[in-house]
Amino acid sequence: MWKPTTLERTLDDLASILRGPAALAFVPAISLAAFWIGGERALVVLALCLPLVVLGIAAFGARTDRQRKRRNPPGGMMTIDAFAAELTKICNTASADGTDSACILVALDDYSGFLDLHGNAAADHLAKQFSRRVFSVIRSQDVVTRLDQNKIAIGLQPSHQLDLEACIQMAGRIQAVVEEPFTLNGTGVYVSCSIGFSLLSSTPECQFEDWIDTASAALGEAQRNGPSTIRAFSSETRRRSHIRTNQRKDFEAALDTGEIRPWYQPQISTDTGQVTGFEALARWEHPKKGVLSPQVFLPFAEQAELMEKLGQAMRHHAFAAMRDWDRAGVTVPRVGVNFSSDELRDPALIDRLKWELDQNDLTPDRLAVEILETVFSRRPDDVITLNVTSMAELGCCIDLDDFGTGHASIASIKRFNVSRIKIDRSFVAKADRDASQQQLVSAILTMAERLNVETLAEGVETKGEHALMAQLGCGHVQGFGIAKPMPFENTLDWISAHQNKVNGMPKIGRKTGP
Repeated sequence: MWKPTTLERTLDDLASILRGPAALAFVPAISLAAFWIGGERALVVLALCLPLVVLGIAAFGARTDRQRKRRNPPGGMMTIDAFAAELTKICNTASADGTDSACILVALDDYSGFLDLHGNAAADHLAKQFSRRVFSVIRSQDVVTRLDQNKIAIGLQPSHQLDLEACIQMAGRIQAVVEEPFTLNGTGVYVSCSIGFSLLSSTPECQFEDWIDTASAALGEAQRNGPSTIRAFSSETRRRSHIRTNQRKDFEAALDTGEIRPWYQPQISTDTGQVTGFEALARWEHPKKGVLSPQVFLPFAEQAELMEKLGQAMRHHAFAAMRDWDRAGVTVPRVGVNFSSDELRDPALIDRLKWELDQNDLTPDRLAVEILETVFSRRPDDVITLNVTSMAELGCCIDLDDFGTGHASIASIKRFNVSRIKIDRSFVAKADRDASQQQLVSAILTMAERLNVETLAEGVETKGEHALMAQLGCGHVQGFGIAKPMPFENTLDWISAHQNKVNGMPKIGRKTGP
């Protein structure tokens, strides 16, 4: 931020005084003093010069006001361009006089989740409170800009006393103030923030882009270890950042080349034994590491904000599989595709989905939209909720995944037009040998029957579990006991073998007489 010199501060103070009404009270005294000291000649000179002096100082004051407003706009937030210019000046100043400085990034944790839960108005209120609290902690000479609704960048003026410990202390003060509860609709709401900072002495190049990049790398490290974490940039941070950058490139390349694609796990009817669908499960067929499960790469995809791109790739492959099954004369009623929160948060999702179905000549009922139970606790007016209800209205089947592990209400199941609930593996495991597990599954199935909702048991691994689910009235089963996920090339042979097995089962005919 612009720092005035001693002379500029003095002239600024004089300008403030001389432009105010109080200055008029001194004119008679100044005139009398001039006459007393120099007589009439001095009085004439004063009369001629005093207006010019006042006008000059007033003009200077107006210029400093314009500078101050340009450098410190209302609310204290600079534009990103002004911030970049000031940070460059800080670099040059610190390099010239041997001092140090730091760039600090502060980001609210899970801001998107807060937005989904409380709505736009509450999120805007939070963002304003966030800014005020940050300003209450930093020094007046430091520069600040907003990078996003939930992210603020701070540039510290150079100082000989500024070091790693001082930055950690300042970050701790910022964190303590930001994380105090704030009032929302009369209720205290708690949020947390992550902070990453980079000392100028630790930055490879004294350039704005490099400095922001190193601070961003430190913030990313904090967020991965968070919430409510502070990290400083170091050479190790740089090394890990390069690794993640390469991983992101590898991941994107794998999506583009088809290394990441769905493997399909069959779902069958407990009544007829026929295939009722497949679930598309992401697998990375890595050329060196072999087949990688989602547990390995999904956390990275989420951190790298690639879930939308992954979802689009999964739908592309899954719809192509449906088309190929149809051409082969194989009956696969539907395919289940998982939708992440990032995808469901996209306002353009429904239009894109319509286009994808149309391109593959598929009707919406062929798609089972698999959504985690936690999504159904969202507010009824957010983008996620609107997208889910729109997909149901379009004709897609809505599958509530991992039922029982979250907190979806019965009202939510009806409001979102859920077609089927998928009973989580934790309830199915050993249910044929555990009475309490049987009671839980039975209660879920009774509720689903009353709501007229289909049911599918996940993670069925034994014949006993399969038989029990059928006996209790669960409509569909899926799990290793039926078949493991398989690449598309193997599905046609599996379907044929399974159909032969079903056809070879003995038929129980109706009793006709004694």
